[in-house]
Amino acid sequence: MSSTTALETPAVRTGLPAVLWPLLFGNFVIGTGVMVVPGTLNEISTSLDVSVATAGQLISAGAVLMCLGAPLLAALAAGWDRRRLLAISMVWYAALHLACIAASSFTALLPLRVAAMLAPAIFTPQAAACVGLLVPAEQRGRAITFIFLGWSVASVLGMPLGAYVGGTLGWQSAFGLVGLLSLVSAVWVWRAMPDGVKPPALTAAAWLETLRSRALMLCVLVTVLYAAGQFVLFSYFAPYYKQKIGITPGELSLLFLWFGAFGLIGNMLMSRHIDHFGASRAIMLAIGLMAVSLLFWPLGTNLVMAALISIPWALGCFSSNSAQQARLVAIAPALAAASIALNSSAMYAGQAIGAASGGWLIVQAGMDTLHWAGFAGLVLAMAVSALATRYQGTHRA
Repeated sequence: MSSTTALETPAVRTGLPAVLWPLLFGNFVIGTGVMVVPGTLNEISTSLDVSVATAGQLISAGAVLMCLGAPLLAALAAGWDRRRLLAISMVWYAALHLACIAASSFTALLPLRVAAMLAPAIFTPQAAACVGLLVPAEQRGRAITFIFLGWSVASVLGMPLGAYVGGTLGWQSAFGLVGLLSLVSAVWVWRAMPDGVKPPALTAAAWLETLRSRALMLCVLVTVLYAAGQFVLFSYFAPYYKQKIGITPGELSLLFLWFGAFGLIGNMLMSRHIDHFGASRAIMLAIGLMAVSLLFWPLGTNLVMAALISIPWALGCFSSNSAQQARLVAIAPALAAASIALNSSAMYAGQAIGAASGGWLIVQAGMDTLHWAGFAGLVLAMAVSALATRYQGTHRA
């Protein structure tokens, strides 16, 4: 079945096409795999006899590869059929997570985990980039935010499940679960995606135009800043709560479930209203909500207060990235493949910066400084986002 046929089905005319579901599920598996390390950081640290700050470098090292890999792989895979590209990336994700199970030391685990992160560098941006060939233009914003619901579902189900499995059966079992889910995703994508979905390859001139666009590049900088602001603390949720409130693995899973549930609610609201509300305003609101949580973070002195204070953060966490994708596509639809790849790269760069900075702050000044560093990053992201909005109307693509 060709991509043209897929566009002409009644399902597309009356709603979003069914082919978006395996893309949503793929993002769920990708998100679960990315977040499996923060959820099992205590177990990895204990099992491999390394400090929490050292174990946290699994996050930053993987994020560096995703940061560099997203735009490079977007260029290398430009001519690939997306059905094959997305399915192969999930097979790779499965194989490397299953290989991680055999790692008996941190030195052995690190390169395997980093290599596994090639799949997120491919799947998430390329799934978003091919949406324009699967839905009509008027549904594009809704469709992109829809497939990014997978990351929210990962926070609701995948991250708590990974934390619980890792806390009770060992981190290896959590990695094995990600591997099995990845195989399911690969099969579903292969069976559901039509042949012939090939977004136009970007020329060097198109890449240059993307890099020269003030609106696009300021939006990408916003992503770096709010990702770093979150991950300076988010990367160390497990050891932070263990130190501050003596949280158990079961309680940590419930807290992740709580956070993820509100993350899903936030993304669903974003998906429903973004085309009417406007992506720029939606992003500002989402980042502002996250900043509110970090401002009041010291009040989370017990499990109940910690859960309540995390609600605004959760509402803005995943919805902000969904809105960013839609914002980039709206600014320059013809450059979406490049801008979304760069935005994914920016997200992973922010994760790397946040995780590395958080580890450094823990060693130098302790856990109590993490939320202030995160708050500063989010406030700066809001300022840059306001500046990006000023330039959006001047872009020509």
